[in-house]
Amino acid sequence: MNNGDTPLMTQNHAVIILASGLSQRLGQAKQLLPKNGKPLIHYVANLAVASQAKTVIIVIPQHNTAIYSTVNKLTLQYSTLQIINNPSPQIGMAQSLSLAMDTLKVQQNLAIKRVLIMGVDQVLLDAKHLNQLLAKNHLVVASRYPNLDDNYALDDSKSDIIGLPIVIDYQLLKSWQASLSGDKGLRHLIRALPAEQISSVDNSQLSYDIDTPWQLAYAQAQGWLDC
Repeated sequence: MNNGDTPLMTQNHAVIILASGLSQRLGQAKQLLPKNGKPLIHYVANLAVASQAKTVIIVIPQHNTAIYSTVNKLTLQYSTLQIINNPSPQIGMAQSLSLAMDTLKVQQNLAIKRVLIMGVDQVLLDAKHLNQLLAKNHLVVASRYPNLDDNYALDDSKSDIIGLPIVIDYQLLKSWQASLSGDKGLRHLIRALPAEQISSVDNSQLSYDIDTPWQLAYAQAQGWLDC
């Protein structure tokens, strides 16, 4: 048993942390927001390592020395962690994912079967949720959570988000790589799969990501992030 309270299967997965966003709406690097006395990227990386991944790849924006220095300290702590610099973070999430996949494809000795893809700003993400994702055996196992507006109010006009963190069969993800583009490269590919190949894990807390100064202030007031 592990601290996520969910039995872990024998792990055969890699983790990709997409952390190359420029945080333009927030006005500061969300990767470096403090949580429990450490940068948020440390919190997310610790969750990834605790999932018993064979390798953890963190994609960060190139030329951001503060983020690089922070993440580089983690590589001294965890031998499984690798840093990838994205020279074009403004292109979108798919660019970061493709760069990480290029790195994974040359590590054939790891015998990766699945890939857990994570973001960096879901401040209430925990180990239990990741374990629940990894415990399922579908080709795609996604997180499902309500679609909230910038003020964290439910947007009734939109359906629930089916998204990150998400576990995808490695061979399937490799076949999709050439089709990835922009920030929504995976969404249409997942929707095209037969329903029986997709599963989801509900977690309403994942709706609380940090994109704006108001959301940051709210998260700090709730104690989710340090002030």
